[in-house]
Amino acid sequence: HVQLVESGGGSVQAGGSLRLSCAASGYTSGTYRMAWFRVVPGKEREGVAAIYAGGGREWYADFVDGRFTISQDNAKNTVYLQMNSLKPGDTGMYYCAAGPWNSWPWSSRSVYTYWGQGTQVTVS
Repeated sequence: HVQLVESGGGSVQAGGSLRLSCAASGYTSGTYRMAWFRVVPGKEREGVAAIYAGGGREWYADFVDGRFTISQDNAKNTVYLQMNSLKPGDTGMYYCAAGPWNSWPWSSRSVYTYWGQGTQVTVS
């Protein structure tokens, strides 16, 4: 039974940084593609970034524009999202997700099987 627990959200001023963490349990590290999604006011859940450690691949949404970095620590079964140069438009609930590494597109919520409860990010 896969469980995902997010942490690291909070309130920051525009231009600030946050690092989100997603602690995973119940699966073999490297088996799944891990992703971060978000729900911002007025929008559907959208993919932010994804990583597949087994293939050394990372994917980012266009709006990230070099500001965020996704990484994975297999020893800790934890995925991180380092967010820099945050904007008020980044305000929302951020979710960690896990799904088969070979399901596409990476940014579609429908290809992910497991979800965390989310962590709130507020940028003012």
